[in-house]
Amino acid sequence: MLYPGRQGNNMTINIGDTVFSRTGRFCRTGVAIVLLAISGCSSTGMEGSTPVASAEGPKDTATFPNLNIPPKVAAQQFTEAEKTAKLAQLKADERAQAAKNSGAKPTSPAELTALAKQHGGDTLKQIEGKCDLTLDPTCK
Repeated sequence: MLYPGRQGNNMTINIGDTVFSRTGRFCRTGVAIVLLAISGCSSTGMEGSTPVASAEGPKDTATFPNLNIPPKVAAQQFTEAEKTAKLAQLKADERAQAAKNSGAKPTSPAELTALAKQHGGDTLKQIEGKCDLTLDPTCK
């Protein structure tokens, strides 16, 4: 006899029986705790909450809405005379702005590149305090 109180070598059967029965019990207990926690978080009671009763809401008037009523305008519409006057004012402003900036504008990529190189140097001189009176007559 190897183990006192045991018939033969039944050690693995008894250990397996003990371990797996404890694991099952532990899992069942864990599942029960999780279910209790979930049920505690999702209550359906309305204690302490006040339902919001809206004074404005849908009301049954037992009639259909009249869709033939013309909508109200948000603002008065321009008359033709006002439209013409506004367009003339815009055109005059456009011509004044074009006359103000009537200098020759470069259009080719080479001219634009040359302008960018020149403009960068002139701007840098103004920033550094070495201003050119031909570029900026207010420079001191």
